[in-house]
Amino acid sequence: MIDQLFEFVQNHPLLVGAFLLVLIAWITYEVRNSSSGGVTSGEATQLINREDAVVLDLREAGEFKAGHIAGARNIPQSKLDERMRELEKDKSKPIIVACKHGQSSGVAQAKLTKAGFGRVFKLKGGMAQWQADGLPVVKK
Repeated sequence: MIDQLFEFVQNHPLLVGAFLLVLIAWITYEVRNSSSGGVTSGEATQLINREDAVVLDLREAGEFKAGHIAGARNIPQSKLDERMRELEKDKSKPIIVACKHGQSSGVAQAKLTKAGFGRVFKLKGGMAQWQADGLPVVKK
C-alpha cells in the first residue's frame, strides 16, 4: 500500500502539491481563529466578576430560555445588525460573545469590533463548554 502511495505521488505531483497547500492554509486559518480573542469559561468568569463584562448570547430565544449565563443579553445572531445599538452604552466594558458551540461567535465578534467596541471576546466552546465545565446557568 505504501508503494502505491509513493507511485501516486510521483505520477500526480501537482495534485499532491495542491492538496498540501490547501491543507497548510486550512490548518493556519484554524490556528489563527482559535486563538484570536477567545476566552475560556474561567477567564470569562473573571471578566464578568472583576470588570463587569457584558455577556451577549447569540442563540435563539428558545435556547436562551433553556439555560443561559446569569445577566446575559439575548440578541440572536440574525438580528445583531439591527439591534447592535442596544449595546452602545456598554462600549467601554468587555463584551463576551457566546453561541451554542463557540463556532459562530467569531462573526459577531468581528462585527462588534468593526463597530467600535474595544474589547470583544468570544467564549471558547460556547455554552456547551460553559455547561460542561459545570458553571451555573439561569433558566427562564
